[in-house]
Amino acid sequence: MQPVTSDRIFKAGADEFETLAISIFQFQYQNNPLYRDFVDTLGIKTAEITQISKIPFLPIQFFKQKEVRTTDFIPQAIFESSGTTGAETSRHFIKDLNLYRKSFIKGFELFYGPVGDWCIIGLLPSYLERQHSSLVFMVDELIRQSGNPDSAFYLRDFARLANTLSKLEGKKQKTLLIGVSFALLDFADAYPMKLNYTVIMETGGMKGRRKEITRQELHERLIEKFGVASIHGEYGMTELLSQAYSKKDGIFFPVPWMRLLVRLDDDPLSISERGEGVVNVIDFANLNSVSFIATEDMGRISADGSFEIAGRLDHADLRGCSLLFV
Repeated sequence: MQPVTSDRIFKAGADEFETLAISIFQFQYQNNPLYRDFVDTLGIKTAEITQISKIPFLPIQFFKQKEVRTTDFIPQAIFESSGTTGAETSRHFIKDLNLYRKSFIKGFELFYGPVGDWCIIGLLPSYLERQHSSLVFMVDELIRQSGNPDSAFYLRDFARLANTLSKLEGKKQKTLLIGVSFALLDFADAYPMKLNYTVIMETGGMKGRRKEITRQELHERLIEKFGVASIHGEYGMTELLSQAYSKKDGIFFPVPWMRLLVRLDDDPLSISERGEGVVNVIDFANLNSVSFIATEDMGRISADGSFEIAGRLDHADLRGCSLLFV
């Protein structure tokens, strides 16, 4: 079997995706005892895995309960998810931070061009207030890579942020303002302004800070306050090392080394490449944990591989997620 390297992960074409996915599955089955036990418990024979839809996807809950590692290593970092008080949080053990850097930088530049062309502003107060956030790590690295003196994180100094954006607009500087939903809304209400050279990117997350609203309502309010044509979005999570991006209407496109599938909510082994259901994610950059994760997000995947996210599974009722698209 050809060894799986980072170069192979990021250079593989669409025609090689399935072959590489099966190679990574075999590597992780052999070198991840937790994943191997999970596959064996399902009674699946690895020799029968000849296509993506047959690969077993590890439930994301395992990241809250176990140490998910492929090969034995001392982690360079441990990313942790946010959570309400008393709730279990996911932990992602990172063998190689350079693999993560390569993934998110290559991904960003595929969608937005060279990082050095941008001023990067992070409005992520809830993430900055805790340690071990993969999102903060990513944005911090993008800030450094941009080389722009105005690239920075902001907490609650909205007046300074408004002044910075006005200055950047005056320079016609391409700017990315990436923030959590509640902070973007708070800033928009306090300092509405016309932005011609700034991309607003929301990463989700009211988390009890404001009344929950739909993504469409969020985008409509931000578009009205900032006079932009659309609101961009980033889809990622603690348990992944790759992102998907949306430039309008909440329709996301994954990077080439990432793919989403859907499963039936009452039959986790019934997996399809298109349609509505609960989302499974393949992330080749997760080489040293597990690249095949059964999330709790509900989504719709289109023929071109783009997708929409409708919400999270309600564990009190695992059926009927497709009704959210009606």
